[in-house]
Amino acid sequence: MAGAAAILGLVWGRPAIHRGVRVAPPVSISPASILANGWDTAILTIDAPAPAGRPVVSIVENPHSAVIGEIERIDNRWRAEVRAAVMPGRVRLRIEIPGFRPASAELTAMPATADTFADGTPDFLRLDDEGDRQSFRRWFTWLAEAQYFQSPGNRPGEIDDCAALIRYAYREALRAHESGWAEAAGVPVVPAFAAIGKYQYPYTPLGAALFRVRAGPYRPSDLAGGAFAQFADAETLWRRNTYPLGRDLRRALPGDLLFFRHETGRMPFHSMIYLGESQLRRDGNRYVIYHTGPGEGAGEIRRLTLEELVSYPRREWRPAVANPGFLGVYRWNILRKAAENEDAGHE
Repeated sequence: MAGAAAILGLVWGRPAIHRGVRVAPPVSISPASILANGWDTAILTIDAPAPAGRPVVSIVENPHSAVIGEIERIDNRWRAEVRAAVMPGRVRLRIEIPGFRPASAELTAMPATADTFADGTPDFLRLDDEGDRQSFRRWFTWLAEAQYFQSPGNRPGEIDDCAALIRYAYREALRAHESGWAEAAGVPVVPAFAAIGKYQYPYTPLGAALFRVRAGPYRPSDLAGGAFAQFADAETLWRRNTYPLGRDLRRALPGDLLFFRHETGRMPFHSMIYLGESQLRRDGNRYVIYHTGPGEGAGEIRRLTLEELVSYPRREWRPAVANPGFLGVYRWNILRKAAENEDAGHE
């Protein structure tokens, strides 16, 4: 009788087997909801016996709402960190281990609504990680400069003025640079830059609407209220999507913008991209790049060294404190950091 009880105990202690495949292992996830802000996390725990292989965890519903971290064995359990992306919604996970039926787990990514700087840009768009900020700068400046070296006939047709060049480089910098992207983006090669990890355009709650076009801090109603758009002219980029660093060019980092305002002409606001050193042709010079916009013809993309710009023949284009038309050096809101010593805001 005692022997029968021991055998029963061994059978009871093993995972149930159905037609040679054991039932799904117990899984849990905690907490059950996370904030879709790009960094909030939950822990997935998988109870599986020691001989079992490493689990494969995939997102089968709402894949742009979370990222699965490395799976680690701790005691008798497997654990994985599930990091929020920026798309809210239900996230369903599938857990597969050889010899077991698949298991599933769910959590909810709650909408993130914070706007730390009350500048109209939601925190879910801000690149909090320094690696992401550097990746954005590299992609943004490389994309703009690559178009300078392209023949006009091979450039995307949308690039027809200074703001269009900036919009193009900004949008494409935030994309996933996967197979087929280079041809669609109008670039000849794909550089080996690290990807931005927090999100990829257009997989954010704002979809294709990248640019803030209305004054005021971010509100949840802005998602469908016309506060963001795919198009923004130079003035809107200046007023709604960047913040000032002052008029000292020494504060500029690659990817920052220079803005000018001239009261004459039908397009009074103008913008340039500060490239820093060229990523395509290293020569030790620092550059700015801009599109002249349509004039007598279709306009052109120009690339000047900083020295050439500072001594430009037409003084209204010099980035000098004495030039009233020079608005200053500006940085994208998505790169804004609380630790920076920055001005209060735009005029």
